[in-house]
Amino acid sequence: MNTQTVSPATIDLATIKNRQQVAWGSGDYAVIGTTLQIVGELLCEAVDLRSNQRVLDVAAGNGNATLAAARCFAEVVSTDYVGALLERGRERANAERLVVTFQEADAEALPFADASFDLVLSTFGVMFTPNQEQAASELRRVCRPGGKIGMANWTPQGFVGKIFKTISQYVPPAPGVKSPALWGTKEHLVTLFGSRATVAAESKYFVFRYKSLQHWVEIFRSYYGPVVKAFAALDPKAQAALEADLYVLLDEFNIAEDSTLVVPSEYLEVVITEGR
Repeated sequence: MNTQTVSPATIDLATIKNRQQVAWGSGDYAVIGTTLQIVGELLCEAVDLRSNQRVLDVAAGNGNATLAAARCFAEVVSTDYVGALLERGRERANAERLVVTFQEADAEALPFADASFDLVLSTFGVMFTPNQEQAASELRRVCRPGGKIGMANWTPQGFVGKIFKTISQYVPPAPGVKSPALWGTKEHLVTLFGSRATVAAESKYFVFRYKSLQHWVEIFRSYYGPVVKAFAALDPKAQAALEADLYVLLDEFNIAEDSTLVVPSEYLEVVITEGR
């Protein structure tokens, strides 16, 4: 059996990033993102955030880690490459009278000076960058020596990791692009962040709670960009097959004993201490 490998030089990362940006800008991720707020709160506890620290939230989406840090009176800059998501975060911050700076920025080319921040955070954001090495390098660059990088990343074996694996059977990822779920493994993070950084990782679970399996499918098909774009790329027959596979996955992970949906999804809570 012949196999083909794709060299990094032949991967059109700019085109892939543009497609991803369109995907995350479709639907309305904030509808789902808001349900994940507890992850941002827990991450701020994990990094032992202090109120006098300067904090950067990268690929912040609608601002879960942003709001958690701002509630602790830290000086927070919230970034994402989808302006509409930053606007949702701005609305939330304004509603709580929190002081936050919002700025559009690419996680692979952060517009900040070296060592600008005490803490650099990302909840289910940076893990989706196409150039993983470059994104990790940028997180390290803007974090001061002795500072911390805190992340929450879905694991390959968890529920969300399985969602992306299921979708990839219908809409294959671009050749040569590494799986985002690799960020949910400590081994890969050690490789990305190097021997001079200390990587601590703990398996945790976020629990999706929806009215029913059908309700989950309806919400994700309508608002979760990657799922919206996946269904849009398929003909009606393939759409029906993908939906059926998602129901199988939901039924496998659902622990509710009534008609609702309660699905624990594993993620890796990561604290990286910069030692350079």
